[in-house]
Amino acid sequence: MGRVERIWVKRFHGGPMDEVEVARLVPGRGLEGSADADGRRQVTILSAERWARAQDELGAEVDPALRRANLLVSGVDLTESRGRVLAVGTSRIRVKGETRPCRLMDEQHPGLQDALHLDWGGGAHGEVLSGGPVAVGDPVNWEPDRSARRPD
Repeated sequence: MGRVERIWVKRFHGGPMDEVEVARLVPGRGLEGSADADGRRQVTILSAERWARAQDELGAEVDPALRRANLLVSGVDLTESRGRVLAVGTSRIRVKGETRPCRLMDEQHPGLQDALHLDWGGGAHGEVLSGGPVAVGDPVNWEPDRSARRPD
């Protein structure tokens, strides 16, 4: 089982990422107070393990807030997770796709875009299916894939 490591809210597009200990996920909208709420990418999720690998490739410590994601999670692999449902605390998020790193990553730190390019290194984005409070330390895990179950 994984856990929420850090949470950020973006007040306006291009604005700073405000780190918070607790936030609220709103169904069909995203992270309450975020400039991306109601957008195609309601909430963005970054893997702590994949971020650590990018730092190793860069040979530098880089603040994950520079990736501009909403949630930093550990203990779950986001690779090829499109369509899967991630339980975050009491909330559920359906992964809609990969968050591809863009050229702005290199403006944050030289080489960061390439370091995040493979294996969903830039994270994932999804839609909030059921909401509620989310806090640093909350459990994170994948819901079972019901489509793979055989009828009894």
